[in-house]
Amino acid sequence: MAEELLSFRAFQGSCPAGYGYGGELRGLREREFPRLRGITYLDHAGSTLFPESLLKAFTDDLRNNVYGNPHSQNISSKLTYDTIEHVRYRILQHFHTTSEDYTVIFTSGCTAALKLVAEVFPWVPEGTEQLSSRFCYLTDSHTSVVGMRGITASMNVLSVPVKPKDKLLLEKDWLPDEEQNCTTPHLFSYPAQSNFSGTKYPLSWIQDIKSGKLCPVKIPGKWFVLLDAASYVSSSPLDLGVHQADFIPISFYKIFGFPTGLGALLVNNRIAPLLRKTYFGGGTAAAYLAGEDFYFPKKSIAERFEDGTVSFLDIIALKHGFDILEKLTGGMEKIKQHTFALAHYTYTVLSTLKYANGAPVVRLYNDTDFSDPDVQGPIINFNVLDESGEVIGFSQVEKMASLYNIHVRTGCFCNTGACQMYLGISDEDIQKNLQAGHVCGDDIDLIDGRPTGSVRISFGYMSSFEDAQTFLKFIIATRFSKSDTGIPFQSSATQLTTEPAPDDHSYFNSTDKLSPRTHITDRKHRNNPSGTERTVGWQPPESESESIRAALSEVAVPKIKRGGKPITVTNIYLYPIKSCSAFEVTEWPVGNRGLLYDRNWMVVNQNGVCITQKQEPKLCLINPSIDLKQKIMVIQAEGMDPISVSLEENIGKEAVIFESKVCSHRVKTYDCGERTAGWFSAFLGRPCRLIRQSPDRKNDTQHKNTKGLTCATSISLSLVNEAQYLLINAASILQLKEHVSPRLKEPLEIEELIRRFRANIVISAPESFEEEEWAEISIGSLQFQVVGPCTRCQVICIDQQSGERNKEFLQSLSAARGKKTNFGIYLMNQPLCSSFPDILSVGSEVLPMLKENTEIQHPTFNEEKCSG
Repeated sequence: MAEELLSFRAFQGSCPAGYGYGGELRGLREREFPRLRGITYLDHAGSTLFPESLLKAFTDDLRNNVYGNPHSQNISSKLTYDTIEHVRYRILQHFHTTSEDYTVIFTSGCTAALKLVAEVFPWVPEGTEQLSSRFCYLTDSHTSVVGMRGITASMNVLSVPVKPKDKLLLEKDWLPDEEQNCTTPHLFSYPAQSNFSGTKYPLSWIQDIKSGKLCPVKIPGKWFVLLDAASYVSSSPLDLGVHQADFIPISFYKIFGFPTGLGALLVNNRIAPLLRKTYFGGGTAAAYLAGEDFYFPKKSIAERFEDGTVSFLDIIALKHGFDILEKLTGGMEKIKQHTFALAHYTYTVLSTLKYANGAPVVRLYNDTDFSDPDVQGPIINFNVLDESGEVIGFSQVEKMASLYNIHVRTGCFCNTGACQMYLGISDEDIQKNLQAGHVCGDDIDLIDGRPTGSVRISFGYMSSFEDAQTFLKFIIATRFSKSDTGIPFQSSATQLTTEPAPDDHSYFNSTDKLSPRTHITDRKHRNNPSGTERTVGWQPPESESESIRAALSEVAVPKIKRGGKPITVTNIYLYPIKSCSAFEVTEWPVGNRGLLYDRNWMVVNQNGVCITQKQEPKLCLINPSIDLKQKIMVIQAEGMDPISVSLEENIGKEAVIFESKVCSHRVKTYDCGERTAGWFSAFLGRPCRLIRQSPDRKNDTQHKNTKGLTCATSISLSLVNEAQYLLINAASILQLKEHVSPRLKEPLEIEELIRRFRANIVISAPESFEEEEWAEISIGSLQFQVVGPCTRCQVICIDQQSGERNKEFLQSLSAARGKKTNFGIYLMNQPLCSSFPDILSVGSEVLPMLKENTEIQHPTFNEEKCSG
């Protein structure tokens, strides 16, 4: 049944006419978007994709012409000026109007255009003899529209939100005759298309409001209309000859995919003379005095409001964008029909998917039945449900989609008003969620079981039936897996709470200088595929050992009473190069950033961006090992000669120092040279380099402790994503294995499971997932603060011995953990004051202390933290 539902024949039967540009789509995709092979891109409402011919035409243009600054008067500058003016006409032509009615003002984007309107509109503030202005906006608006009220408030102008389901007032029903001639200017803003749901609001509102037939609030005056067209014009034609809004802000990357950082404000020439501007930048002045308050603006509306030199090369790219889009598709009307056909079909299938008990698979957020492209755009917004009707968090859905190389958008999409309206989130809920640690753009998707956002897919002009089919197959595959009917195992702790993690985590820093006496030994170990490990032996003075044990007896009294076998450390791993293979040891020194040399190096691409296994699974086949005696790191990989890198941090003058970002942390790094760059580039088959974290501690990410232990200072992070250490429990691994094995063709060994989770510390605790109840632990002479659970990403789907992916693995973890992908806990080191370096050893006893509130704390980290 599912195969028939997803067939092209079913698509043809259910879809309105207009798909595929008369059979040209396949050729268009192959010629213009070869980079999409194997990728299902469904975030066109975020940004559509540029065709290859656009880049070629643009770069050919730049190669063949000399374009100078348009404010100069030489030949190259005149060419630039004339080309820009030609592009202005081309923009107006695209929107079916002329320069007699509209002026194009170039901005950095739609947001800048909206800000400009708020600054220059002829507001009448409160407190004057004249009736004051109102700024009204539809609550289903982008953040950038709602943000205009910040500027109006500074001008003492009231803002009035209007809900989509509120009925706009009819003027004749309330306006007295004596107030008919009031000329106070008011502004009403609404989106032509909701970027949340794809609902298209009536363009007829423009004329009805301007004429006084409709009115947002009961107040006399003259109404002007701002039509936010950014989402609408990406896939629909807009005729400004018919629908003459006063202001139309747009961003061009929504239409062409390139260039980014360029937008425009189309201003109706009838209101242009009323606009007021205080600042003047280069190119806007006809004349001014530097020593006195004298300024005279240029006559041209565009030149008057375009402060400084416009982004003239990007503007030149627009001409090629319009020409090529027309050539590839035949125009916006055909794009509208094509994208709507895909949205209609996908919506129809999604709305019919049911579990065996009759419960829907998704909860759709829409105002239309997707039957008319004039009232619905190619955007589908939804949340995925389980069989009991509970929402599966959007972050979980996005991670699953990533396994299938499906690109979607999640959250509230910079449209809190629509998010509240469709998801039933009250104003009080928003404020409570903020107090619970949830902010816009994070991955906290459920609080008290209620969604904080949703999933959005959107189609673009090059989207295909196969894109829709792949997405639907993904939903069916992940929701109707046979093993989903099994009872997922749960943690021994209670459900997630919404209490926020405090800003002042008890993080600690080891200030001890490491000057150990070391020796290297080789021995067999069942979890070490290489058959060797290097162990560091430490011999602290007897008196200091006794003082540490005494200190531990005072501060590390466990709050968990247990009998039977004690909890011990079974494995210790460090990962010298981020995202490369593990290096296993039996004991290892602890530095002020975690295990010594753990994630001190990382591989970056030619742009200096960190490469992880998510982008390059072959990284797991690179095996670094640390030789403390020789003070080198040896790097090995099959088919490659070994290469060594010095452990010494002596950065010469020739070293290239630059800043990198790991997750949200800014770190200083330096390049390890051409020899290592050549080795990694040859193995990975792409240009890349090896860089190391700089020893400059001034720019380390620091977390201040406030819980008052005697040695507390601050801690520093290496190139990890969130915390110094990651701990997993062998009992939790064993229980996960029991759940995962039935789903897999070949069962996984415990050792392979451990390697997939890329932990630093593996322990043996009696109960599975009891580690999620701990607040602090001590291991030997070391103390650790439990920061929170680790939310897993698709890296756990990669076999760490072969580099092969298995999508089933993350799905199994999600099913096993009750729709979440938490596994393992993050730790920060709390070192004692001592005159010798701390050591972490296999066999050491683990003494945990329970949280005061034994409920598992909701993680407050950014998404996908365990990629390293």
